[in-house]
Amino acid sequence: MDRSQKAESVAQLNATFGEAGAVVITRNLGMSVAQSTALRTKMRDAGATYKVAKNRLAKLAIADTDYAGIGDFLIGPTAIATSVDPVAAAKAVVEFAKTTDKIEIVGGAMGTQVLTPEGVKALASMPSLDELRAKLIGLVQAPATKIAQLTTAPAAKLARVFNAYAEKDAA
Repeated sequence: MDRSQKAESVAQLNATFGEAGAVVITRNLGMSVAQSTALRTKMRDAGATYKVAKNRLAKLAIADTDYAGIGDFLIGPTAIATSVDPVAAAKAVVEFAKTTDKIEIVGGAMGTQVLTPEGVKALASMPSLDELRAKLIGLVQAPATKIAQLTTAPAAKLARVFNAYAEKDAA
């Protein structure tokens, strides 16, 4: 890798860190190509990215970002998982780590907040942005539905009363 390729790699990583909502650092412990492909597919499906980068270049890329605190995690054979959704990368990595012992969660960060491996697992247990949006929409729609039911209920009861009187008079 020549100097221009390194500079391009650092710029690319810096841009990734600039738009990431969360970063998870993992240590690869001899994953096979099939396992690595499965992990990358799972990450892509979750809306996250997974990249193996040289630690020295990654440290240069995080220097001027909110993620400068994760520099201590970049030791040995590491990879970087990022996502705009703060939960997506953590959730995908933690789910994959449950299926194999070939990957270890080293730590991560959400902005300036550095996370331990336990913190990453706790982050993964939280609902994603889409799940939170769905719950919020459900909460907003529920009162409107109840109001509609309450406004139509008295009219329906009144109609049943009139119907009962009409049937009584007819009989």
